[in-house]
Amino acid sequence: MQTTPQSADTTDLLAAAAAHVPGAWTELVRRYTPLLRSRIAGFRLQEADALDVAQATWLRLAENVHRIHTPEHLGGWLATVVSRECIRVLRVGSRSVLAEEPVAAAVDPRPGPEQIAVDADVHAALRTALDALPARRRALMDALFTDDRRPYTEIAHDLGMAVGSLGPTRARTLQDLRRRLELAGISA
Repeated sequence: MQTTPQSADTTDLLAAAAAHVPGAWTELVRRYTPLLRSRIAGFRLQEADALDVAQATWLRLAENVHRIHTPEHLGGWLATVVSRECIRVLRVGSRSVLAEEPVAAAVDPRPGPEQIAVDADVHAALRTALDALPARRRALMDALFTDDRRPYTEIAHDLGMAVGSLGPTRARTLQDLRRRLELAGISA
């Protein structure tokens, strides 16, 4: 007695699909489409993208039908492939802008007057807090946070400190600055 694609187990169904038996692919699609739809729905793709993902997943199976060594795990294999295809679509979509979509007006990167005022207040409070530090700790902050980055060994030598004490001293100084700024009404 010959089995029909509808009554075949997954192993026989995959073999039949690989051998181009009529109805085998239709039965695979019937059995596993709900799984694919469920996985795709979790990614909340647009309908066109969801259809593309499903089609790409079936294409991957067609390309690899001879390589499926454990047909009883076909559901897991398809779930993995459809998830990877969804992620691929999301990555590609996040990098492209459709030509038909209006481009948002360019935002002026310069700060507005409010931000300039806030930045000036923060800068003044920070300068006051830095000026209140002991000279050695103020010099350490200047050396660590200038645009001219130097190695710790040079900074330690210039300040007459051990290299191993720079990190802990920096941490204590930043904590002290944070406290001083909070007292001045500036919060991080």
